[in-house]
Amino acid sequence: SLAIFITEHLVRLWVCTELPPLRRLSPAEARRRYALSPFMIIDLLAILPTLLVSLMGIDLRYLRIFRLLRLLKLARYSPTIITLGRVLWQERQSLGAVLVIMFGLLMLSASIMTIFESEAQPNAFGTIPDSMWWALATLSTVGYGDVVPITATGRIFGGFVAVLGVTMYALPIAIIAASFTNEHQRRDFVVTWGMVARVPLFVKIDPATLAKIGGFLRSKTVPSGYQIVHKGQPADSMYFLVAGEAVVDVGGHRVKLESGDFFGEIALLRDTHRGAHVFAVTECRLLQLMKIDFQGLLETDPSLRAEIAKVADERLHEGEWSRVDMPNEEARNQAQRDSGEDL
Repeated sequence: SLAIFITEHLVRLWVCTELPPLRRLSPAEARRRYALSPFMIIDLLAILPTLLVSLMGIDLRYLRIFRLLRLLKLARYSPTIITLGRVLWQERQSLGAVLVIMFGLLMLSASIMTIFESEAQPNAFGTIPDSMWWALATLSTVGYGDVVPITATGRIFGGFVAVLGVTMYALPIAIIAASFTNEHQRRDFVVTWGMVARVPLFVKIDPATLAKIGGFLRSKTVPSGYQIVHKGQPADSMYFLVAGEAVVDVGGHRVKLESGDFFGEIALLRDTHRGAHVFAVTECRLLQLMKIDFQGLLETDPSLRAEIAKVADERLHEGEWSRVDMPNEEARNQAQRDSGEDL
């Protein structure tokens, strides 16, 4: 295994000059920077103890614990871990302030408890450093129970510290959780923005309206063969096909949909049931616009409403979707007109 790790380390160091960030540097400088990168140092520390034992006979087996550092390499393959690291870095000032407050509270609790308990328990609370162990266990709500106050004033103050500890130690968790949620929302917004910008219908829309639309849309990925729309069901949304292929099953023949197409708008405009089935031919990435958001969006953007209505009208009267999502009466009238034209 040592030979495999060393070979892998040297090969990565040799080919690192092909990495885009290092191409502009000379080969020597590129390899130097790559060798000093955190992940390469972690790999080196992981194999260095065994290497020293093999080459120099130095017994450094206790350093094999550094092999656990290779687990940090998983961070590069996990977006969640990367996001967590970014959150901790972004909130470093807030977390630092909380740590200062918590340390001050620790010192204050230990000092006061030393005053209350030093005479009754000189071994456990004789000095502030001795009392800090109790204060840390109490503030963190661990409560080992090996050191406890026995005087009345000490117990009253100990209860107050325990309650205060629950509040103080919740602060860093709340900061990290809030920032983590914001980071996920920011990432989802960027992804949704990119997907919305790829829809031809939205090309001419100004950024402010595009951002508003992006807030309404819900990203959805479906596998090949998935039935996206069921004929006869009430229409509750329309879809934008961002990537992949889908087909609309319209009364015996099929209409192919590709990236940039949208469907489901006819039933929403006419407030009726679905008139066709829609299936995913390949894995499809969709943007779903719910009915209530669709109606509100069309009210605030007449140009978008006109464009969608135009496409819907073309599909109803000129294209292959001649009877899709039409009410029963309109479908019969359309069929009669078609029969008259054939005669």
